[in-house]
Amino acid sequence: MKFNKLVRDKIPEIVQKEGKTPKTHVADDAEYEKRLREKLREEAAEYYASGREEELADVLEVVHAICKAKGTSVSKIEAIRIKKAEERGSFDKRIVLDGVE
Repeated sequence: MKFNKLVRDKIPEIVQKEGKTPKTHVADDAEYEKRLREKLREEAAEYYASGREEELADVLEVVHAICKAKGTSVSKIEAIRIKKAEERGSFDKRIVLDGVE
């Protein structure tokens, strides 16, 4: 079976415990960044499809990994989020823009 995607660190170990042999490699920096973006898209799509908290937690795990890979912190991203919310608002009011005339 072929997957060709970034997986959590313990997945190869779990596969071995199932009596199978995982085929893996370690991504270099460029591949890792690309794979993280792909993983973010994958996890966001899974949350979109299911609406499950578990899938939203997976999105957050990928965000943490992206921050670490880029040498930033989740708290810095949170500060950016807060600044944008102050300047442009959040989504609390549930406003849907139907158009502009």
